[in-house]
Amino acid sequence: MLRTGERIRVVASEVSTMPQPAQPSSLGLRRIDLLHGLSSARLDAISRSCVWRTCIAGQRLVAREDADREVYFIVSGSVRVTTYSPNGRETSLEDLTQGMCFGELAALDGRKRSADVVALTPGLVASMPPAAFRDLLREEWIVNERVLLRLADLARGLVERVLEVSTLTVQQRLCMELLRLARAGSSAAGPARIEPIPRHTALAHRVSTYREQVTRELSSLTRAGVLSRDGAALVVCDIARLQHMAEGTGGSEPSVKSGA
Repeated sequence: MLRTGERIRVVASEVSTMPQPAQPSSLGLRRIDLLHGLSSARLDAISRSCVWRTCIAGQRLVAREDADREVYFIVSGSVRVTTYSPNGRETSLEDLTQGMCFGELAALDGRKRSADVVALTPGLVASMPPAAFRDLLREEWIVNERVLLRLADLARGLVERVLEVSTLTVQQRLCMELLRLARAGSSAAGPARIEPIPRHTALAHRVSTYREQVTRELSSLTRAGVLSRDGAALVVCDIARLQHMAEGTGGSEPSVKSGA
């Protein structure tokens, strides 16, 4: 049995080996895609203008309709951009990971936040005041161009989401989302894998439906041989058929006819 002094030394040793959060410095900002290639002097200036904070999983970083306008850089961890209808139904818009940023819209137009942002994992973020962000865009064209491309991608993605929700069945929307996830995690060899398996509730939020409908559709796709489970991964056994089903051009008839 360890004596008190020995237990304290053991605990101290274990704590010292635990991963520590990144320190607020320009080194952390080198991970940010938007800032890639900027000089050390510029990154140091940006670092000094930012407020650095750690976050825990489930923590809300930005709330819809809030008046704050900072731009957030994700130095480590991941977040989800989501929103809620008046009756509380959640729709997830996108997941962002280390190296990405969010909050540009409010920083640019001065209006209230358009969505909630919630931490999916523990992480470190740096928030930049809107005035400093606009100065950066005026002084660094490469950053300005990257923001323009990001906003163009955002606009195109929202158009696709509107078209999917208004014209496709639940099964088609789910197949579209599975295709996106499979392509994001695909490799040259073997069938596409989605790992870890997404929670049914999270998929429902992404395709604007209910968890029970997602569960039914995934079971149907598994019975049809399109999907299979391999440990913690969802395997797309027949990606061509999944594509046909997403487009409504063949494969299997949707089991849910409603577009809800």
